[in-house]
Amino acid sequence: MPVALITHPDCALHDMGQYHPECPARLHAISDQLIASGLDISLYHHDAPLASREQLCRVHAPDYVEQIFAAAPKQGMVAIDPDTSMNPHTLSAALRAAGAGILAVDLIMENRVNSAFCSVRPPGHHAERDRAMGFCFFDNIAVAAAHAMAMYHLERVAIVDFDVHHGNGTEDIFRDDPRVLLCSTFQYPLYPGTGIGTDSEHIVNVPLPPASGGPAFRAAVSEHWLPALQAHRPQLVLFSAGFDAHVEDPLAGLSLTEDDYAWVTREVRNVARQWGQDRIVSMLEGGYALSALGRSVVAHIKALL
Repeated sequence: MPVALITHPDCALHDMGQYHPECPARLHAISDQLIASGLDISLYHHDAPLASREQLCRVHAPDYVEQIFAAAPKQGMVAIDPDTSMNPHTLSAALRAAGAGILAVDLIMENRVNSAFCSVRPPGHHAERDRAMGFCFFDNIAVAAAHAMAMYHLERVAIVDFDVHHGNGTEDIFRDDPRVLLCSTFQYPLYPGTGIGTDSEHIVNVPLPPASGGPAFRAAVSEHWLPALQAHRPQLVLFSAGFDAHVEDPLAGLSLTEDDYAWVTREVRNVARQWGQDRIVSMLEGGYALSALGRSVVAHIKALL
């Protein structure tokens, strides 16, 4: 079956300022590389819908959702935290980003595609149940996982997060939900400084020191993620696909390459094929070196194909 590519023009209108690393050019870089690689024509393109309040409130506090709606400016910029701001287009972009994951789950569970990549922004994995932070407003991957469990009655899903920053929001939301296995690697110490000391059988955090490189990353996945995934037997796998651990990325220093992203995608896909009918939702998180981001997404999608 084909791979779906889900995005929306609204996601490129969210802008937090000229020098902010989480910029609209990120999506353009991905699109350009997909076209240049020839992959674009082999993907099934879909526009991301708007997530509803009901869908958001499966993972976020209702009062928090209303606060974000109320904070959306009609003009200018509103700061939500020191590095997370809203312009007049941000709310629509954030709703599309969360909606992309919902559509991805629907396409997969209706057997229209096996897997989907959501090329959307703002990212989501730092957004906690009642707090926006780290460029994130709604936890897109959590919204998608909750949708899969609520609407399709899945009992075991897995989220694998290879972003260079710990997905504190996703952990906050699913800390007490054993239906969700969360596997994460991240550079430590680095923003947001979380992920250490978690005591949970369904949360597998593997902090890595700076400059660990591909061998250490692959060892973490092989020794920690894969046994946990096999034990969980996920019916659906979701990637929090942040590419900011790349050696060219300016915000961190784990020194991964496109080959590492292709490798981890294949390894996790083997689990999805064994237990979850090859069902995979991949959601863009970080990645701020534009050329490296585009190349890494191409490697990731090739592995999905």
